[in-house]
Amino acid sequence: MPPATASDASTLARDFDLRHLDPAFHADPYPVYHALRAYEPVKRMPDGSLFLTRFRDVQAVYRDAKTFSSDKTVEFKPKYGDSPLYAHHTTSLVFNDPPRHTRVRKLISGALTARAIAAMEPGLVRLVDGLLDAAAERGRIDLIGEFASAIPVEIIGNLLDVPHAEREPLRDWSLAILGALEPSLTEAQFERGNRAVDEFVGYLRDLVARRRRAPGDPQHDVLTRLIQGEEGGEQLSEAELLQNCIFILNAGHETTTNLIGNGLVTLTQWPEQRAALLHEPSLIESAVEECLRFESSNQLGNRMATVGTEIGGVAIARGTPVTLCIGAANRDPEQFAEPDRFDIRRDPNRHLAFGFGIHQCAGLSLARLEARIAIGRFVQRFPRYRLDGEPTRGGRVRFRGFAEVPLELEPAASRTA
Repeated sequence: MPPATASDASTLARDFDLRHLDPAFHADPYPVYHALRAYEPVKRMPDGSLFLTRFRDVQAVYRDAKTFSSDKTVEFKPKYGDSPLYAHHTTSLVFNDPPRHTRVRKLISGALTARAIAAMEPGLVRLVDGLLDAAAERGRIDLIGEFASAIPVEIIGNLLDVPHAEREPLRDWSLAILGALEPSLTEAQFERGNRAVDEFVGYLRDLVARRRRAPGDPQHDVLTRLIQGEEGGEQLSEAELLQNCIFILNAGHETTTNLIGNGLVTLTQWPEQRAALLHEPSLIESAVEECLRFESSNQLGNRMATVGTEIGGVAIARGTPVTLCIGAANRDPEQFAEPDRFDIRRDPNRHLAFGFGIHQCAGLSLARLEARIAIGRFVQRFPRYRLDGEPTRGGRVRFRGFAEVPLELEPAASRTA
């Protein structure tokens, strides 16, 4: 396809509306992001909100948590009304400001120390190798359903010590609840999301009651840690406890699934980068960072202006919703040389895939570990894996990933046989 002309790009920027997007945007949003950055980097939406695409503007909003609030009690009321989805999203860690945010984050982070994450690595390697063994026997795999999504469900399930026999509904609940965060919501998505919150809360009430009777080790069991709270400090309310357990399962699941899936698909599209990783496995750490930048799992963040202010020279009234386009910021040529080139040796690579500031992802070290093990071992085990049909996109704007990716496999042994 020929490159877009300046008039094409200015038209893309002028006509952009986050609530009315065509299938081409879902397949490849980056031409639109480039157009917005060039022509309307602080884009006023038809609903009065602002959409930011420059790295410096997105980072500036992340830095200033007082001016740009994460609290969604006002913004989400028209969207969700008095529903289970409203109760969940206005109570979870990610959509709150200090002091509630600080209190909950401290409890979660205390169970995600470097030592605790390092202790997870042997079990993670066994899990990944088991999935790869099963795939090798079949000779093909759905990268998402049979690999990428299975890893974070297991890891986060272990963190909360959810019994293995009870983990099956977790992925569907997660997809339904996060799907309801899309900018434009259908009635079916709304109903599915509310049903998922109700079922999830019901399940967790029972799990919490069991854990209160038989506590785990708070150094490793996040649920026990949340139940017990800080020693001599505040306890979480029952609603805070239940909704933040849902948040932990959802946040750790969907974004990591997308990171693994996006990374392995992107490597099929950049064969020289894949060959470099195959021959230099030590590049996996920087390769994961480039996967995070190039195809950010979480493309959008949201804030609300608490006072009259300005961004990029544009005046903003108090109460204005602001959408932070992480996917666009991570392709900003002011910050990244040749931003549309996938380069696993890129250095420096100060992307915003995990956010920035007080709301930076609490589980980023765990997500990086999961991606390093999953992507690194997959490439080494199946150096010639290839797409076996067209991947199916997840169909969402906020969370960029695939619903299904058919792959044909060829194990490393076949190269020397």
